[in-house]
Amino acid sequence: MIKIKKFIFNQFQVNTYVLYDETKECVIIDAGCNEEKEKQELIDYIETQELKPVRLLYTHCHIDHIIGNTFVAKKYDLLPEIHQAGLVFLQLSKEHAESFGFEIDEIVLPKNYINEKDIIKFGNSELETIYTPGHADGSICFINKEQKVIFSGDVLFYGSIGRTDLPTGNYKLLMENINSKLLVFDDDFTVYCGHGSETSIGFERKNNPYFEMDI
Repeated sequence: MIKIKKFIFNQFQVNTYVLYDETKECVIIDAGCNEEKEKQELIDYIETQELKPVRLLYTHCHIDHIIGNTFVAKKYDLLPEIHQAGLVFLQLSKEHAESFGFEIDEIVLPKNYINEKDIIKFGNSELETIYTPGHADGSICFINKEQKVIFSGDVLFYGSIGRTDLPTGNYKLLMENINSKLLVFDDDFTVYCGHGSETSIGFERKNNPYFEMDI
């Protein structure tokens, strides 16, 4: 069974997730740790739980989600795994970081890319990948159907959706992907978002104002 630990990092309050099972292998989703105390918090948890990081995953490559990429990649000898359509954001992360007051000394780039329907394996567990652009090119969600959990990045939030006014944002495309790839799941699927609290497919189906606007 997958256990989920959420951290809230950097000035944009990004949710960084550590997922692990009984084997103690873990994956890190959206390494947003920026300050030294945030990096240490992540390290301390991994060491206390005696975890072995084996994958470094990103739902998308906006700077707030990848600011801890170089640190985590080097600390645990991992390469980031992203959808190739989001590579340009990672390549330009130094410039993007500076515009928000962050600092990146070196960019660690991926060797392999994650595609639609790819299966991410760790320990005895796995996540299925769904490609969901609209908030940004390269946006993906990770799903475990057995435990009914979805890691949505900035695609879907509690009572809201990802903004579409940034480069490569597309409202129509985002809504199409939410409707055709996320709302197809049962109401009891829990959604772990890129910012803010968890929600469920059922709650969003009934209460999300953007879905009412889209009818």
